[in-house]
Amino acid sequence: MIVSQYAAPTIEPITREELESHLRLDADTLAESLTAYTCTASGSHPVTTGYTLYGTAVEVIGKKSLVYLRPVNNGTGATVDCKIQDSDDNTTWIDWTGGAFTQVTEANDTVIQEKEYTGVKRYIRTASKTLVLACEFGTDVIVKEATSTESDLLTAIIQAAREYVEDFTRRQLLTATWDYYQNDWPSEDYIKLPFGNLQNGVGTAPVVSWKDTDGTETTLTVTTDYLVETNGEGCGRIVLPYGCSWPSGSLYPSNPIKVRFTCGWTAAASIPSKIRSAILLMCADLYSNREGQIFGTNGQGYQENKTVARLLASSRLFDEFI
Repeated sequence: MIVSQYAAPTIEPITREELESHLRLDADTLAESLTAYTCTASGSHPVTTGYTLYGTAVEVIGKKSLVYLRPVNNGTGATVDCKIQDSDDNTTWIDWTGGAFTQVTEANDTVIQEKEYTGVKRYIRTASKTLVLACEFGTDVIVKEATSTESDLLTAIIQAAREYVEDFTRRQLLTATWDYYQNDWPSEDYIKLPFGNLQNGVGTAPVVSWKDTDGTETTLTVTTDYLVETNGEGCGRIVLPYGCSWPSGSLYPSNPIKVRFTCGWTAAASIPSKIRSAILLMCADLYSNREGQIFGTNGQGYQENKTVARLLASSRLFDEFI
C-alpha cells in the first residue's frame, strides 16, 4: 500500500487541559496560561444594519476559551445585541448555538457579560449590532494556552500517543487527507480505501485521478464515473456505477492512479470513549516514565499496558491492502 498524508489533523483526541486533569497536574500559573485577545475594539460604535460589526477571529481549537462583552455606555434608548460565531476556515461563519449575549440596554450597560465557548470549530469571533444611537462597548476572547516547557511536553506526549493508537488500530482518528496510489486499475469494480471513517461531504469527497504515459492527469467525475461508499467506521470504497468500467488508457509508469480522500472522526468528542481512555492511559505512562520505560524483574523487558491493548482491540481494522 502506497499512501502519503496530504493534510495532517488540526486537533488531537484529547486536549492538554484534559490530560492535566487526568494527571492531576497544573503546569502553568493562572497568569501564564491565560491570554486575552481583542475581538471588537472598545470604543463608540455607530448604528448598524443587522449583525455587521464583526470582531477579529481568534483561533481556539483544542483550548478553553471565554468571550467577554464589555459595555460602557448606551445612548438614550439604544441597544446592543452581540453573539458568538464560529468557523472551520476563518471564511465561512455560522452562529454558535447558545452564543447570544443578553441584549445591552441603558439599564445594564455597565454589566460585563461572559460566555464559555464549548464548540469544536477552529475560530471564533463576535458579531454585533447597534440600534437607535451609538454605544460604547468592546469584546474580548480569553484563551487558556500552553506556555511552559511542561506544557510543551504534554502536547508532544498527546501527539505521540495518538500516532501510536493510529498505527495499532490502522485508523485515522481525526480528520486528515491522504493520497492513495495504485499502479493498475483493479479487476474488481471497486477500490477499497484504508484508515476507516471515510468522509464524503462538501470539500471532503474522494477525488480519483490518473495519468497516461505522457504524464497527463485526468480527474474522474463523482456520481458519473464512480460512487462513494463511506461504510461508517469501516473502510470506505470507490465503486463503479452500473454499466461503467475503469478508464482504458495506457498508464504512467510510476503511481499513475491516485485517490485523494479525507477520513477520520470530525471531532474529538466523536471518538469512542475506549479509544480516548486508551490515549489517556498511554499519556500518563509516557509522562511518568519520560526518561525510559521500566523493565520487569523477569528480564523480559517492559510489560506493555494490557488495559490499553484491551481497550483498542475491538477498534482495530484488519482489512488487507496491496
